[in-house]
Amino acid sequence: MPRKAAPLTDVQIKNAKPQEKPWKLSDGGGLHVQITPTGGKLWRLKYRFEGKEKLLSFGAWPDVSLKQARQRRDEARAQVADGVDPGEKRKQAKAEAIAQAEEETNTFELVAREWHAAQVRTWSEGHAVKVLSTMEQHLFPFFGSEPISLLRAPAILPVLRAVEAKGINYTAKRLRQYCEAVFSYAIATGRAERNVGADLRGALAPCKVTNRPAIVEPKAVGKLLRAMDGYEGSPVTLAALKLAPLVFVRPGELRQAEWAEIDLDAEHGPQWLIPAEKMKMRTAHIVPLCRQAVEIITDLHPLTGAGRYLFPCNRSKGRCMSNMTINAALRRLGYGQGEHCAHGFRAMASTLLNEQGWPSDVIERQLAHAPRNKVRATYNRAEHLPERRRMMQKWADYLDALKAGGKVVPIHRENVG
Repeated sequence: MPRKAAPLTDVQIKNAKPQEKPWKLSDGGGLHVQITPTGGKLWRLKYRFEGKEKLLSFGAWPDVSLKQARQRRDEARAQVADGVDPGEKRKQAKAEAIAQAEEETNTFELVAREWHAAQVRTWSEGHAVKVLSTMEQHLFPFFGSEPISLLRAPAILPVLRAVEAKGINYTAKRLRQYCEAVFSYAIATGRAERNVGADLRGALAPCKVTNRPAIVEPKAVGKLLRAMDGYEGSPVTLAALKLAPLVFVRPGELRQAEWAEIDLDAEHGPQWLIPAEKMKMRTAHIVPLCRQAVEIITDLHPLTGAGRYLFPCNRSKGRCMSNMTINAALRRLGYGQGEHCAHGFRAMASTLLNEQGWPSDVIERQLAHAPRNKVRATYNRAEHLPERRRMMQKWADYLDALKAGGKVVPIHRENVG
């Protein structure tokens, strides 16, 4: 009968010298120290499970002491006796720890910022800033630190309803849509299994659709234009006011206009080419410049032409005019919030041009609206351009007649040569 090996001592382990090949010192019960050729002393446990011989590592001596190694051996042998493979249990525990760490790291805010970063290439700068700042204000402080895989609708709904209770239903609706988009991104990137944002559909009160205030009655339009001519504030703001109804672009596109985008010597007539990254629909847009618009721009050039923007900020020439400037000027002229706004020049042009018989395709293209028919969404920036040039000049002449207060002959398309 073979003699049982004596238990190891710390002195034996300490005095063990490396050899050309790995060798081991046994302690009993399958536990041994493996001495590597480089002098490392590693704890190993040999055991059998379901008829197969396996090996389990416990770390290096002296970081793991002899006493600790024996405790780990005894725990592992007890697991084997209970029908549990200690090696597989360790792998499972490690995988669970990694999963938990990833879960705790992948918070709603982190994933939301990733989603936002992935979208900015298709958004205008202003829209991108607005989306992120809205989430930073209304979502991140309340559940941004929560693991997105654990976040559920009951934790989000009170936050959205608190926004709704402030009377900003549209913002609450947008926030829910942002949540749905963020969860969709999380699912696509393997960090969530359920779209909680979609679960919240129908949980908020429907938004009442309200159009932006706009003056569209011809006589009232003439009165507004005369009031604008009498504006006594900054000449740069006056130029922006007078140009707004002639080009009827979105307010953000107008205030961000750059001198490099203006071409008064273009082959087919003066024009303003707005690059795709500034447009809501991410498609470059041509604005034909009528004679009146060219006069405004020419008079403006000595004031701001040395800089980047046609309408720079008063406090910093490196930035464009504030998004509140035109609306503030309208308020100063006596036009209240519910009467007319900077965006209202678009509704003014759309309404009156449609009433006067211009083709809707020409009007919609000049407004840079996205086609409802996806098949037609591949239009180029110059589509209908000759007719748009004629329309923009006739529109400017019509506005001049309204401003003069005389009898106005509608600019029906059949009168356009």
